[in-house]
Amino acid sequence: MSISAAKVVDQTDQSKFLPTHYESIQAAELQGRAFPSSFTPSALLLFERTDGGQLTKDDQASMDKVVKGLTDAQIPLVQQVLPVLEQSKSKDGKYALSQVAIDQSKQQDPQFAEAAKKLREDGTKLAEGTGLKFQVGGDAASQLDQKESSGSTDSIVLVGGLLLVILIVGIIFRSILAGLLPVLLSLVVAMPVAKGLINDAVKAFDLQTTPMTSAILIIVVLGVGTDYFLFLAFRYRERLRAGDDRKQAVANAVGRVGEAIASAAGAVAVAFAVLILSSLGMFTALGPALAIAVLATAAVMLTLAPAVLAVIPSRAVFWPGRKWMQEPQNARFAALGRMTGKRPGLVALVSGGLLVVLALAGVNYTGTYDLAGSSMPKDKESMVVQDKLMNAFSAGATDPSHVFLTSTNGAKLNEGELKAFGDRLGGVAGVAKVNMPTAERGISKDGTTADFSVELKDAPATNEAIDTVVKLRDAAHAAAPADSKALVGGMTSIFKDINAAMIHDYSLVFPIAALLIMIILGLQLRSIVAPWYLMASVGLGFGATLGATTLLFQNIKGEAGLMFMLPIFIYLFVVAIGTDYNILIIARLREEAREGRSPREAAREAIKHGGPTVAAAGFILAASFGTFMLAGNVLFMELGFSLAFGIVLAAFVMAMFFTPSITALLGQKAWWPGHGGDARPGGGHAPVAGAHGLPEPAGRH
Repeated sequence: MSISAAKVVDQTDQSKFLPTHYESIQAAELQGRAFPSSFTPSALLLFERTDGGQLTKDDQASMDKVVKGLTDAQIPLVQQVLPVLEQSKSKDGKYALSQVAIDQSKQQDPQFAEAAKKLREDGTKLAEGTGLKFQVGGDAASQLDQKESSGSTDSIVLVGGLLLVILIVGIIFRSILAGLLPVLLSLVVAMPVAKGLINDAVKAFDLQTTPMTSAILIIVVLGVGTDYFLFLAFRYRERLRAGDDRKQAVANAVGRVGEAIASAAGAVAVAFAVLILSSLGMFTALGPALAIAVLATAAVMLTLAPAVLAVIPSRAVFWPGRKWMQEPQNARFAALGRMTGKRPGLVALVSGGLLVVLALAGVNYTGTYDLAGSSMPKDKESMVVQDKLMNAFSAGATDPSHVFLTSTNGAKLNEGELKAFGDRLGGVAGVAKVNMPTAERGISKDGTTADFSVELKDAPATNEAIDTVVKLRDAAHAAAPADSKALVGGMTSIFKDINAAMIHDYSLVFPIAALLIMIILGLQLRSIVAPWYLMASVGLGFGATLGATTLLFQNIKGEAGLMFMLPIFIYLFVVAIGTDYNILIIARLREEAREGRSPREAAREAIKHGGPTVAAAGFILAASFGTFMLAGNVLFMELGFSLAFGIVLAAFVMAMFFTPSITALLGQKAWWPGHGGDARPGGGHAPVAGAHGLPEPAGRH
C-alpha cells in the first residue's frame, strides 16, 4: 500500500496554508495576475570580507565574477542572478547583496532546494582566494536547511524513542521480549500500515504535510502503541497471577481493558481528526494523518498483540524475570490509593490547585510566527544570512510588505492619486520607507495596478511588525481612491492572517473536539456527569502545560514568545493523551464500583491497580516526547518540553489524583444516569494470586 501511494510532500511556505478569503492571499493572487513576470527573489547571495572590513573596488570585481560564474553555470530552475549594485550594499559598506530568481512554480520540486545547494557550492568555489565570504539565504536556502534539519530530527526522535521504550518497558517487566514487543508491533506493523493509509489519503484528497509531520508521526505511533500495549500487558499479567491459563488470561485482559483502549483510541482520533476544520492547511493535513495512525495502531494492539501473547508462552514473554508471577505489594500506589480514599477533598484541592496555579502563568503567553527560523538551528546558513541582513540593513528590508492598489473599473490609475496614496502609507507609524511604483517597475502593463513596496521598522515575523500591518491595512483601505481597492500582501500580512485563522480555530476546533470526546466518554461510561469533570481536568491540564512552557521559555529563558501553533498542539495532545489516561482510570473506577466497593474504596483500588499502568505509560510517553528537545532548534525544544510536561500532568496529577478524588467525592452521582456504579449480583473481585494469603498457581503457563 505504501509503495503504490503518492509521496507525501513537505510544505514550508506559510502562505500555502491559508484559505483564499484572507487578504494576504488575495494580494498574492493579484500580484500574480498583474505582474506575471515580476522578479521574485527566492535566494539571497550575501558577500562580506573575511577580515570584516569595508568592501573595496577589487571586491566589487570579485563579486561581479561570482555573479557571472553563477549565471553561466545555468543551474536548473535558476532564472536570473542580479548584479551587486551600490544600493544593494549596507550603509557601513561591509555587506553586499545579490538577489536570485528561482522558478516559483517549482517550489514543491526537490530541485528548488537543490538550486540553493548548487548556488552555495558553486558560489563558494568562485569566491575562493578573493578574500570574500559567500553565503546563501532566502526562501530556497531556508527550505534546504529546514529539510536537512527535519531529516536529522527524525533520526534523533526515532533512535531516542526506540531506546527509551525498549529500556523502560524492559525494566518494568524485567523482560527482554516485553521491551521489544511494543516497538515491533508499533513500528514494524502499525507504522507501515498507517503510512500506507496516510499516503493513500494524501493521494485521494490532495493533502499537504508539514516538515514536522514525519517526526510527530513516529512519536505518536510509538507512544500510543506502547500505551495500549502496556494497558493490555498489565492486565494480561494480572489475570495470569489470578490463575487464568495463557489463552484465558489474554481473553479476559482484552475483555476488561479492550473497551478502554477502543474508547481511548476513539477520543485521540477524534481530537486529531477535528483539525480538518482548521483554517490552516498545516493542521488540516496533520490532523487526519495522526487520526489514521492512532486508529491503525489501536487496531494492531487489539488484534495482533493479543494473538501474539496467546501464542508465545508467558514465561518467554516475561523472561528472564523470575518473580513475574508474584503479586507485588505496590506499596507506593497502595499508599497513594489509601490517601485518596481517606481524604479525596484534600487530594482534589491540592491537585486541582496545582493545575490552576500553573495555568495562571499562561496569561503572559505571546505567539511568534517565524516558523522557518524556529524549526532549525540558528547556526544554519540561511538563518545566519537572515540575522546579518537584519543587522546590516533595516530590519524590514529583508522581506518588505507590498501594498497593491488596483482599479475596480478597468481605468488606469492616476499618477497624482498614486503619490497621495503613497504619502498616506508613509505616514503610518512603524513604516520605515515606501518605495513608490514607477512605469519601469511597480505599475502593471495595463496601468490598472500599482505595487508599493513598504519597508517596516521591525523584522517581518515580530508582533510589532504585525501590529504595523494592521495599521497599514486600515490606512490603505481608507486612502484608496474612488473606483479602486487596496490589498496588503507580504509575509507580515500572512502572519497577521495566520493569527486571525488561529483565533478562528480556537473558537471552533477546541469546542467541537471537546464535545465529541465527551460523547465518547458518555457512551463508554453510560454517564453524563463524569465526562464533564474529566474534560474539566483536561482543560486545566492544557492551561497548566501552556503556563509552565510560557514560564520556562518566555520568563526564564527570555524568548520573545512561543511558536504560534504551540497552543493547539498542547491542546490536542493533552486532551487526547490526558483523556487516554483518564479513560483507563475511570474504567477501573467503574469496574471496582460495579464489584460492590464504595466510591472511596473504588478510588483506593483503582489507584493501587491502575496507577502502575498509568505511571509507566505516562513516563514512557513523556520521555519519548522529550526526545524532541534533542533536535537542536527552538520549535522542537518548546514542543518537546510542553508535550512531555503535559503528559506528566495528565498521568501523575490528573489521572492519578484529580479524577479519582473527584469521583470519590461525587460517589454514585458520577455514574448518573447509568448504572455503572451499581454492584453486580454477588459482586466482588476475583481473588488475586499471591494476595490475601491465597496460593499462587503453578508456573506452567
